[in-house]
Amino acid sequence: MKFTDSHEWITVENNNGAVVGVSNHAQEELGDIVYVELPAVGKSVKAGEEAAVLESTKAAADVYSPVSGTITAVNHALKANPELINRSPEKDGWLFKIKPTDTHELDKLMDRSSYESMLKSGS
Repeated sequence: MKFTDSHEWITVENNNGAVVGVSNHAQEELGDIVYVELPAVGKSVKAGEEAAVLESTKAAADVYSPVSGTITAVNHALKANPELINRSPEKDGWLFKIKPTDTHELDKLMDRSSYESMLKSGS
């Protein structure tokens, strides 16, 4: 699992696809998620581009794609149960799957220990 400084995570699957969601820290900061706007399957996104929107009782937050690629699937369970993001942000609350076009972009992301160090430093 790799992380962005904007609190998204990505995990590469065996078939060269990847799963994307938001970190536990992000869901804690947002509070209770009440609505999720997911990207369209087949949409192309660039690394750092808005791919989804989360709305909570506190605020709305953009979710950015950690890598460039094509959206291959979305987590339809979130439409009826957006609170899955609060209960299981780094597993069941995943947002979308993407087929990366440049796997070298993954090298620019943080591993968990680097991400946690960034959180502790308050960046």
